[in-house]
Amino acid sequence: MTRIKICGLTRPEDVRYVNTAKPDWCGFILNFPSSRRNVTPEQARALRAGLDPDIRPVGVFVDRPVEEVAALLNSGVISVAQLHGREDNAYISVLRTLAPGCVVWRAFQLRSQADLAAADASGADLVLLDNGRGTGQTFDWSLAGSVHRPFLLAGGLTPESIPRAVAALRPYGLDLSSGVETDGVKDPAKIQAAVTAAREE
Repeated sequence: MTRIKICGLTRPEDVRYVNTAKPDWCGFILNFPSSRRNVTPEQARALRAGLDPDIRPVGVFVDRPVEEVAALLNSGVISVAQLHGREDNAYISVLRTLAPGCVVWRAFQLRSQADLAAADASGADLVLLDNGRGTGQTFDWSLAGSVHRPFLLAGGLTPESIPRAVAALRPYGLDLSSGVETDGVKDPAKIQAAVTAAREE
């Protein structure tokens, strides 16, 4: 069974939608104002309070101070830190010291074999292979065929494309955001369809 994350939750109704569909993870984009899905730590804490305990909350960060990320992990607002900026293995090492036992994911924009090598060498627990930050576009999936570790697949996925993605790449998990939205907001029918499609593969 392929695992699935629904990312970019911003409203209480988004939490209700995922509570019904029950993906493995949900994501909050924290302190990244250029994203329309940005939430503050206080907003994430309030949304987290209504989340089904079986769904693990993921905090998505872009070049935030490591102390900030560690504090959100240690307080239980998030269970996983997903890093999308220039955070390197040294950053991850410090984060592990500040938040012992934490789970860290690192996102990579996959455009070349060099990007693939960087993903393989990452000190993160899991890598996420993507086209870019929330572009909603797929990348050349043939590049991901050479990755030597479990990975999450992101970028342009929809409920309809999940079977093809899983058959082609056998990812550890899938990460969807725009693919489960209608007119820029989370769509409960699409969220349910995505989770159902992932669980059937």
